[in-house]
Amino acid sequence: MTPAPDTALAGRLLPWFAAYARDLPWRHADVTGWGVLVSEIMLQQTPVARVEPIWHEWMQRWPRPSDLAAAPTAEVLRAWGKLGYPRRALRLQAAAAVVASEHGDAVPADVEVLLALPGIGAYTARAVAAFAYGRRCPVVDTNVRRVVARAVHGRAEAGDASPRDLPETEALLPLDDTAAARTSAALMELGATVCVARGPRCADCPVVDLCAWQHAGRPAHDGPPRKAQRWAGTDRQVRGRLLDVLRAAPGPVGAPALEAAWLTDPAQRARCLDSLLVDGLVEQLADGRFALPGETVPG
Repeated sequence: MTPAPDTALAGRLLPWFAAYARDLPWRHADVTGWGVLVSEIMLQQTPVARVEPIWHEWMQRWPRPSDLAAAPTAEVLRAWGKLGYPRRALRLQAAAAVVASEHGDAVPADVEVLLALPGIGAYTARAVAAFAYGRRCPVVDTNVRRVVARAVHGRAEAGDASPRDLPETEALLPLDDTAAARTSAALMELGATVCVARGPRCADCPVVDLCAWQHAGRPAHDGPPRKAQRWAGTDRQVRGRLLDVLRAAPGPVGAPALEAAWLTDPAQRARCLDSLLVDGLVEQLADGRFALPGETVPG
């Protein structure tokens, strides 16, 4: 028999979320499953402030999956802009094509069906099911794992992802679908805005008196410190520079234009250009020039 959920946290989080949740556009009642899916793909490792204006642009430009599926891939990559990891744009377009052709242009609500879409992983499938369709399923990201680690286990940090994350989070969700989905959103909001990694604002926390970390005296993290991710000089930076050249150009460009984008290490630049070609983010034309996928060559 499945144990009854511990809804003490949910009882505090739901009224707090109703009063203090950020007014994010993809949370509005009229947003479709497609709008939520687009937001979830964009938000992966990208701050809300960078995502919000681009999300608005995309939803105006491609309000249905079929609209994005029919768009030229070069246009999609230009619109993706500086959101990072441009392969996500290609995966989103591939998922849109399947939704349009196999699901009546409506993003499915079932987690297993969502997982069958191209490029849709476990987190995204659960997030869409919960946030777009009010399904009871645990949605676990870094923020949620931190809240559970502190409030339930009394640890400063969550540590590495574990198979226990989903059942431990599900145990905090009310049995009612709507309340469970709201609790999932509230857990994420708490971790993103109050129970943050550095300098948590415990005085503003609605569950501070229930928090095991507080009761334990807020012990420090006992594991090795996390290393900050380096950006300068990485292949990610070089790939971004090369794509910037192509996005800014009205059409295909010659090799010298790409060479000028990264003069520090020609071997690294060549390696990164090759990886972009392999990933399908760049194409090389018969005349040797380079372009975004499907870029129309002026006649």
